[in-house]
Amino acid sequence: MDLEAFFTDSGILHHELKIGVVSTVTAQTVKINLAHAGDVSGSYIEGSRYGRGEVGELVLIEGQQAIVLGRVVEVRLPDRDRTELSQDFQGSGQLDAIGYVQLLGSINIEHLKIQAGISAYPRLGDRVFSATSGLLSALPQLMNDGVNSSKTKVTINLGKISGADGSSIHVTPEKLFGRHCAILGSTGGGKSWTTAKVIEECAKFSGSKVIVIDATGEYRSLSNTSTLHHHLGNPLHKNLNSSEIAIPPTDFIESDFIAMFDPSGKVQGPKLKEAIKSLRLARLSPHLFPDGFIRKIEQSKASYRKALNTGNNSKLVDDPAMPFDITKLTRQIVEECCWESDFNKEGYWGKANNDLGYCSSLLTRIQAVTYATSMKSVFQFDGQVKTLTESIEAFISGDNRTFRLCLSDVSYEFYAREILANVIGRKLLKLAREERFRAMPLLIVVDEAHNFLGKQVGSEDHSTRLDAFELIAKEGRKYGLNICLTTQRPRDITEGVLSQMGTLLVHRLTNDRDREVVERACGEIDRSSASFLPNLKQGEIAVIGVDFPIPMTIQMDKPFTPPLSDGPNFQELWKTYTL
Repeated sequence: MDLEAFFTDSGILHHELKIGVVSTVTAQTVKINLAHAGDVSGSYIEGSRYGRGEVGELVLIEGQQAIVLGRVVEVRLPDRDRTELSQDFQGSGQLDAIGYVQLLGSINIEHLKIQAGISAYPRLGDRVFSATSGLLSALPQLMNDGVNSSKTKVTINLGKISGADGSSIHVTPEKLFGRHCAILGSTGGGKSWTTAKVIEECAKFSGSKVIVIDATGEYRSLSNTSTLHHHLGNPLHKNLNSSEIAIPPTDFIESDFIAMFDPSGKVQGPKLKEAIKSLRLARLSPHLFPDGFIRKIEQSKASYRKALNTGNNSKLVDDPAMPFDITKLTRQIVEECCWESDFNKEGYWGKANNDLGYCSSLLTRIQAVTYATSMKSVFQFDGQVKTLTESIEAFISGDNRTFRLCLSDVSYEFYAREILANVIGRKLLKLAREERFRAMPLLIVVDEAHNFLGKQVGSEDHSTRLDAFELIAKEGRKYGLNICLTTQRPRDITEGVLSQMGTLLVHRLTNDRDREVVERACGEIDRSSASFLPNLKQGEIAVIGVDFPIPMTIQMDKPFTPPLSDGPNFQELWKTYTL
């Protein structure tokens, strides 16, 4: 649509949409005398319905220096006039109703660009109009450029402005993902459908790259045309074209193993770390340690010291990302359980000591983790299976636009799901720091993000913070790596991460703690706007963010391939049968 020609011909203030005049002005709200609050219904003008003073309606206040955009948040009668309403009330044009309007932003009279803040406050007696459907549909463009931009842009179609019949909303990827994005909402509010719609819209563009971490497998319905489907383990439900991938131990760092093996007490932690250090050294000097581990009990330290003093080995063994042979870990821990020195032989380790007894439970846990079905994709994968690194590299260099990784078969036992997701995030951040996404931005969609972000795992003495996605939220944007979080529990996302989300797509939120988190995370929304969140319809979202001077309410379009997230059909499964 040519907005300049459209608004030149029709304008944005229509006499037939006048709803009242300003009677009181404060710093954040204005009070207006409503002229049509007594009407029994709204008005239909050129095919669009206008409430002309209903709660939630966007209104325009005509000022001398600027047009002020606001939202009606309350309508009431003075106490003295409440008796005029009765059960047989048929409407009255003389009803003395008062409306309270929350001030959202200003519209420049010359080029109609919408900006946050009030450039000039209304005066008493200024006229108030309902916002036209044409203005509502043009809000994203007016927030960005006004009516003077003629350049065709890449945009994502989200849906329709609530109350504007047939008016689609198109948002640029920069506004939606440029400062990261979060899709929030209670169960049943349409969060999964919104996520699927966003993924589909991104896949329309040949240069787009999206990685979806699918926690439950509900996005297995994504189109196979542009999507690579992968899975860890053996999910119960998977896409027919999905292929298994593995995350080998070489992708892990020391803190991942400590979190998985969960050493306890004052002995197990130091022994585990020392064993890992020894195995790194054995890997660096295979000619000195042909068995793949270092024998210590009553053995000479000469080979150990020689290996440690060779090249940069002394630094490499302390590198948390340096790989080692995980299959030798239990054997190495046994070797670590000895006296540091043999008093009878200088330069030798001593005999085995009682530390082995303290480490017996640790050895059992290591065996349990390495042979657990939930960790099959790490420790027991077939050599024919591609690794995570190989799969991501093929995706980045290939023509496919979406990479979906299903984690539904990965259990929460041994913190497997949280750790594996963190490994994936760390791998992507590493590639981003290598400038791999500068020319081809990558969007990573993390479903059920409250399961992965801000987690502190492990015992108190050796706890580990899984912070890969937090680091992506804080620094990924400058490398071309953006994140889109989806969650039904915003209160479980750390406030530091949520505050990094430049755009929030908020579905119905019924929990007051969730709404408070949203308010604190985004300065553009206040308590009056947040009060609408529990009342959003299914599939309806409030778009809030630093690039949206005013919160917009949008009815999301149905995705072409809806996610498989429906619950059981009780009407079919609970049919009444006669016994």
